[in-house]
Amino acid sequence: MMNMTGTLRLDGCDLRYADSGGTGTPVVFTHGAGADHVMFADQAEHLRARGYRVVVWDLRGHGLSRPAGVPFTAGRALADLRALIGHLALDRPVLAGQSLGGNLGQALVRQDRHLARALIVIDSAWNTGPLSWSERLLLKLATPALLAVPAGRLPRLMADACAVTPAARADARRAFSQLPKKEFVQVWNAAVELITPDPGYRTPVPLCLIRGSHDRTGNIASAMPRWAGAEGVEEIVIPGAGHLCTQDDPRAVSTAIETFLHTLTCQERR
Repeated sequence: MMNMTGTLRLDGCDLRYADSGGTGTPVVFTHGAGADHVMFADQAEHLRARGYRVVVWDLRGHGLSRPAGVPFTAGRALADLRALIGHLALDRPVLAGQSLGGNLGQALVRQDRHLARALIVIDSAWNTGPLSWSERLLLKLATPALLAVPAGRLPRLMADACAVTPAARADARRAFSQLPKKEFVQVWNAAVELITPDPGYRTPVPLCLIRGSHDRTGNIASAMPRWAGAEGVEEIVIPGAGHLCTQDDPRAVSTAIETFLHTLTCQERR
């Protein structure tokens, strides 16, 4: 486990991060809503041991980056991620994100195609993909549904919905319990802000798509295969894993990411 010894103070929040350092290709991992950097423990160590410069961090209001300082919005989260990249002087890092982290990576690359050399999206919605009327309705009803869940039940409910293995569920309950319900709803609404259909848009950097075969959150299971087809890339499906596939089957996800990064390096050397 990388020690979260780095601190970047922005808008009343001490953003906590860990940077393995070194001269290898930088990879920045951004976790999902309600989670924290722990979800990438295996992937961070796997890549660090293979010479990559690995950065993990906690979004404001999450994990060790508490208190949040200001209300969580999509714009604030994107500014935080951009500021962290600048603070560490990372040269075109690979952006790897799970769920909300994947949404943020997509949005940042769309804002500035030269900021990152590649994008890894794990169990995340397709920001610019077309939405059916039923998918739009589900997005609209999600916030009222969350508000109806008693605060004390929310961490277990979310953990059970997101993870398959007992260990992953236990850690998810730990992480979700750190974020008050009011703040979690803010984070969810920020994620919805990032869904901006634009069917003609294509990712301008190399793209890797990974999801758990048992991911039943949102429309990921149906949309990610369509996204892969539209972009002309292979979708990597982790058998038996859920929305938190980085923890349900950490080794398979680590191997998939390493394979993508190796291919990326080979392409850059040509």
